Amino acid sequence: MAPADGDQVIQQILVVDDSRAQRRVLSKILSRWGFSVLEAVSGAQALEIIKYYRVDLVLSDWMMPEMTGVEFCKKFRALERDHYGYFILLTSKSEKGEVAHGLEVGADDFLTKPVASNELRARITAGARVLRMERELTEKNALVTNTLSEMSELYETLDRDLIEAKKLQHSLVRERFKEMGNAQVSLLLRPAGHVGGDLVGQFPIDDENLGLFAVDVSGHGITSALITARLAGFLSGAAPEQNVALKKKGKKYAAEALEKVAEQLNRLCMQEFETEHYFTLLLATINTKTGEVSFVQAGHPHPVIQRANGNIEYLGSGGNPVGLLEDVSYEQVTFYLQDGDRLLILSDGFTECPNPHGELLEEEGLEHLLHDISAIRGPDALESLVLGLQNFAGDVEFPDDVSAIMVEFNKTD
Repeated sequence: MAPADGDQVIQQILVVDDSRAQRRVLSKILSRWGFSVLEAVSGAQALEIIKYYRVDLVLSDWMMPEMTGVEFCKKFRALERDHYGYFILLTSKSEKGEVAHGLEVGADDFLTKPVASNELRARITAGARVLRMERELTEKNALVTNTLSEMSELYETLDRDLIEAKKLQHSLVRERFKEMGNAQVSLLLRPAGHVGGDLVGQFPIDDENLGLFAVDVSGHGITSALITARLAGFLSGAAPEQNVALKKKGKKYAAEALEKVAEQLNRLCMQEFETEHYFTLLLATINTKTGEVSFVQAGHPHPVIQRANGNIEYLGSGGNPVGLLEDVSYEQVTFYLQDGDRLLILSDGFTECPNPHGELLEEEGLEHLLHDISAIRGPDALESLVLGLQNFAGDVEFPDDVSAIMVEFNKTD
């Protein structure tokens, strides 16, 4: 019977020796132990046999004509095989230099001739342990490879889905530029990843008034993006009957009190959004004829006015984010844009953007960027603002979503 350690691991052994008598002795011992035995008279014949048979262990004489056991071992190791083969050299050599050379070319073990059966059995048992570990490792590597392949396929599928989701999220910002009355409105949305938690938009109220909103959902990724999609429905310009910022007035619509809208969104978020996410909000209306602007601020960065003379002002008192606390109230603020003034509603992706040294842009850096783009108008101004932010950040990916609304007020009458 084969040694217990050899079960299933070593099934077929190849004996290579130019001595027929030596081959027969070894084959008889191995067969008695339950191994399947192949014989070869030379290294060349052994290499041919290995092409057609699975050989788990090789017993090869060192001294053979034409091709020595060491030369055969070197060629054996060079073969492309799907499993490891244990190689034992049979030798009468005892010099350490010769043994070291055998190990260098790939031999695993040595047996001194004449071979004692108990020593042979011990060496085969040791080889079986090595082969068992090697095959277990091969199986685990195959499992890892298959798992990585499956994960890669899943990643590619997810990546394709996220690319489509990014397109859909960008489609939520239907108009990137709108001109109405004396106001020109430009919108910018740039997620940090495939999809993000920022959203900006505008919706018509009547012939003179326009609604604006900027949202920044906590966190990043798919969940935040899904919340922005839900909020886009609440503030839709395409479906005024679903817009919580509008109320029916006869056959037309009028603006709902902004503080009430923020409070309603807070209730909806607390009651319906089964998530730990919350969001900041800047909701505003602008009379595009007179320049009157009203807004509520719910944790969103302060709106910035860049006056025609270059002076910069910050408005609002902050307010509580939406969906964080129950029964909170919000305050409406009203101001006027004058001829040549510019209003910017920016996400914190601007002021909290770090440079390569970890220093944040903050309000001082933002003011420098705004002065740099003071002569640029329309969407180009926002793109130039982002370019300035990229230069500050060192042309790396922004760590947070970047979004903005810019209103330029220029009287024409």
